[in-house]
Amino acid sequence: MTGARIDHTVTSGTFSLDGETFDVDNNVWIVSDGDECIVIDAPHDVDAILALVDGRRVVAIVCTHAHDDHVRVAPELSAATGAPVLLHPGDAELWALTHPDVRPSGDLADGQVISVGGVEVHVIHTPGHAPGCCCLYVPDLGVVFSGDTLFAGGPGATGRSFSDFPTLTASIRSGLLGLPPETVVHTGHGDSTTIADAAAHIDEWEARGA
Repeated sequence: MTGARIDHTVTSGTFSLDGETFDVDNNVWIVSDGDECIVIDAPHDVDAILALVDGRRVVAIVCTHAHDDHVRVAPELSAATGAPVLLHPGDAELWALTHPDVRPSGDLADGQVISVGGVEVHVIHTPGHAPGCCCLYVPDLGVVFSGDTLFAGGPGATGRSFSDFPTLTASIRSGLLGLPPETVVHTGHGDSTTIADAAAHIDEWEARGA
């Protein structure tokens, strides 16, 4: 029986790409056993994230992708906690748009396993919303953290630079729909969903995007 738990907060700010800026609310997720944790994404407000960490040792700051609303305070959070920032190298160009003078501390790779709080966090590379998008599956907790790959109600947004809809839906099929149907999907924005719900609607989403 694992003692790990999930903590959550929402931070507010902006998302900018292709010369446009939008107001957004971002989920921040923490997987922890009470002593150590990983932080999933580092959006707008480092103080809010540190309050959620609440003194625990941060093993890693894991970025699901490098859009500015997911990595804006990652270097600042790293400096405050001493934790490495991990990002898939496919998003290096996107990262540089926000942080041209600093690089992530390390890479994420498909199949990589990050251990924290007695559980294993499995990295699943799911390109489409961005080239380096990754989801984080925690079998012992029955959850997957989807970033902006999958939301309640559909795939993440495409149509902007670095994104591609067919690639995204293929990633959902190959990377996520093989997980147990009851797996809870904790998203980068908005409400959570389930793998079962995504499986029930993937054909409809693909037809709508064709």
